[in-house]
Amino acid sequence: MFDGSDLGAAERMVDDWQAGFEQRAARARDLAARLAGLTASARSDDGFVTVTIGPDGAMTGLELDEAVRRKPAAETARQILATLAAAQADLIAQATTVTEETVGADSETGKAVLASLTRRRP
Repeated sequence: MFDGSDLGAAERMVDDWQAGFEQRAARARDLAARLAGLTASARSDDGFVTVTIGPDGAMTGLELDEAVRRKPAAETARQILATLAAAQADLIAQATTVTEETVGADSETGKAVLASLTRRRP
């Protein structure tokens, strides 16, 4: 049923498949490590609000200039949310670049990662 040449071809095919799998796994590990290290910051147009977020898009820092005391609270709240959205947009841009450089943004893994980040954005 199988001759020697068929067996050799089958072994090469399995070896190639295994090597491809190992390469994809290494790229996925690299992606995970690089995404885990991402942070983003944004500053409001007037410079009174600075927001920093971590790799999951959650706020890790908020700095308010003393000048915000002279503004209505509702305006400050809007500025905080707008600045948070700007930081999250920057994080998504960074994540897109990292994804393109590792697994490819069009790969199934890349699409899943980017969709997850985009869903969390307000």
